[in-house]
Amino acid sequence: MSTSGLESIDHTVQLTHAWINDLDQGLGWDNKSRSYRLLRSVLQALHDWLPVNEAAHFGAQLPTLLRGVYYEHWRPAATPAKPRDRMSFLARIDRAFEADPIDDVPGAVTATFDLLSTRMTAGEIDKVRHALPHDLRSLWPASS
Repeated sequence: MSTSGLESIDHTVQLTHAWINDLDQGLGWDNKSRSYRLLRSVLQALHDWLPVNEAAHFGAQLPTLLRGVYYEHWRPAATPAKPRDRMSFLARIDRAFEADPIDDVPGAVTATFDLLSTRMTAGEIDKVRHALPHDLRSLWPASS
């Protein structure tokens, strides 16, 4: 029996918790709030770094709750972002953690990309990787 009576909402909340828990465990942080902030920051940076059509295809594969997080504050007319390089992407993630800096921002981003690779289809991940600038793509290992 669903706690809210709305199984689809319960399901997306459950999926979102599973994604956050997996990321938190992969990072070894034991801080789900921080892991959620990282996932949110990376997803929102991705929608700004991808061409509009690819960003929409990618977003369609996210669980409903995370899709809302992904599209929050998105301005398609302003994408893809400029400059669109690795350093700018990492700086954007770093800014989200000014109060509690991440020791290894590239490693945290790679862990998030790994999570996305395990949770989404390999074909979509390959398209997203190839839509990113080469220097940023190096943080996202190719799917196996």
